[in-house]
Amino acid sequence: TNCCYMEQAENIAGMENKVGRMCINTEWGSFGNDGELDDILTEFDQLTDKETINPGICRFEKLISSLYLCEMVRLILATLSEKGELFNGVSAPGLMTKGILKFHDFLDIIDEKVGLAKTKHFLTRQGLVLNNEDCFHVQHICQIAFTRSANLCAAGLAAIITHIRTSQNLPQLNIGVAVSGAMYRGQTQYREIVQQTLKSLIPECNVTFVASEGSATGAALVAAAALRLRSRQEQMSGVLGPLQLSMEILEKIRNQMRQNMEKGLSKETHKTAAVRMLPAFVRHLPDGSERGDFLALDLGGTNFRVLMVQVKSPQEGGIHMTTEVYTIPTQVAQSTDVELFDHIVSCIVDFQTKHDMQDRTLPLGFTFSFPCDQLSLDKGILLRWTKGFSALGCVGKDPVQLLREAVKRQQHFDLNVVAIVNDTVGTMMSCAYVDPKCEIGLIIGTGTNACYMEEMRNVGTLEGEEGRMCINMEWGAFGDDGCLEYIMTSYDKKVDAASINPGQQRYEKLISGMYLGDIVRYILMDLASRKILFQGQHQSILKTENLFPTKLITAIENGSQGLQELRAAFEDKGLTISPEDALLVKEVCHTVSTRAAKLCAAGLAAVVDKIRENRQLEKLEVTVGVDGTVYKMHPHFARQLQETVALLAPKCQVKFLLSEDGSGKGAALIAAVASLKQAQQPT
Repeated sequence: TNCCYMEQAENIAGMENKVGRMCINTEWGSFGNDGELDDILTEFDQLTDKETINPGICRFEKLISSLYLCEMVRLILATLSEKGELFNGVSAPGLMTKGILKFHDFLDIIDEKVGLAKTKHFLTRQGLVLNNEDCFHVQHICQIAFTRSANLCAAGLAAIITHIRTSQNLPQLNIGVAVSGAMYRGQTQYREIVQQTLKSLIPECNVTFVASEGSATGAALVAAAALRLRSRQEQMSGVLGPLQLSMEILEKIRNQMRQNMEKGLSKETHKTAAVRMLPAFVRHLPDGSERGDFLALDLGGTNFRVLMVQVKSPQEGGIHMTTEVYTIPTQVAQSTDVELFDHIVSCIVDFQTKHDMQDRTLPLGFTFSFPCDQLSLDKGILLRWTKGFSALGCVGKDPVQLLREAVKRQQHFDLNVVAIVNDTVGTMMSCAYVDPKCEIGLIIGTGTNACYMEEMRNVGTLEGEEGRMCINMEWGAFGDDGCLEYIMTSYDKKVDAASINPGQQRYEKLISGMYLGDIVRYILMDLASRKILFQGQHQSILKTENLFPTKLITAIENGSQGLQELRAAFEDKGLTISPEDALLVKEVCHTVSTRAAKLCAAGLAAVVDKIRENRQLEKLEVTVGVDGTVYKMHPHFARQLQETVALLAPKCQVKFLLSEDGSGKGAALIAAVASLKQAQQPT
């Protein structure tokens, strides 16, 4: 006896390719070799085992299969005969002969119609004088052995089916089991016992048995399936190959990022640089001496947050935050400067009313997560909208001034805006409060960006040589000058063309959560058109925008449960997706997210290496503060990013620290540091 089943590749140790499924040959006949079945072994099982050519081996098989079942019954009959409990104590020489009871005899004995006559015939052949009671006993012994075999087989099968169901996180499972072998074919009763026992052991599974046509047919089908899958895999490789970046290409991208950084820092080339390298006017990291109450605003996507942040000593509880979350409706995000900032101020008024702060004017840090050319800590010029925002009358203006004008329109309160902050800078500051070695901020969420502490002597766009300056890289625009064209696939170009800012933020469109889903969708459309996926159907459904939000990609890659979410998402659209198609979709998602992680790592490697060279260090230890849903939620992104950075920047020991609310706490800390430095200045 043996059993095989289809296992998720991700659950198999040593598998290089973790996508798809693999048939596992359990060799379950060896179950019990370590003593797990000792509690159910009888003296006759022990005798049967002792007489085999492999004692102590294949214990489960010896309880189930026909080869050993007949021998065990023979030993029972011989023993009972010797003890005088059968055949009037007359011992027949035939019963002492190994192999005398054949499987067809066994099946004849338990046959409901002719069993009694067949039993008499078999025993008479052995030279026994018997009565009907002896025959009934022999039938009963065979039936018990037969039933135990079927029950044990069902128990083993129930374990495997339960594993399949739980590994896929399914409340119920419909599954087919192909069966072959003399035990199963020889008696319908065996099938009935197995099925009945399965119903008792795994009522949440509906098991259908299918009689196999034989191993020869199976072998031919394996070969046919292998050819079909090989052909499909070759086509998949042709589609996904351009997204699988070699180390050589990643090193080239790292070097290009470094060149773009130098261009953005240079006074001569700054204005034409794709990576703008904007000074954030944050020159000091928190040192733990900051104290006070601060207001923080966080605008960077569809949600807008207002926070009151209390900064105390560690003994007093450290940082405490009170937060309210407000929605920025799409029609507001794409309206005008007046409508957008009036909405923001109305949210602030609501927060102050709820928390009884109408009469307090606190230092405020404004996290404004859009590209700005910052002129001072509390003044910046919006260069362009990203992340789906397009409010008119804002680009080219100072968001702080737009906020102050909206406050004036409200009349009855005031704001003390100390700093306008990029969310990436806020992330760095919030992590630096915990780890003084944190000098880099990284966002990988709806969008992506990075900042770091640069030596003032290298910032050609500002006067001064002493100290350091936080540089907001705005690296999402890396590639806008065409330098990344050689890695752009047709799918990337379609995503770019369909965006609200074609030709801009090209690096961001390869990495961030806002775009990964559409890259996947365009690839699936191509695969469906080639009839590699969905049998060429569902192409109209795949044209639906936002069909693949990044959270679905995250779920799909998060084990078998994700595949269920994928099927559910398609079923919501009235479509069914086969397990094979689901695995191909998972492979596409994995390829796209892996490329994103490695591209992000190439950019980050350029940053850490620049810091190391700035300080003329042989080895740099630095911490990166990270925020963003892609980094936080995706099951593999963080690991792939970290591993690739280690390969691309081998002279840097990079630690990653997950930010706790960089956009809120970070903005308040920047305001706190600024207030502290201002208070320390001589009057």
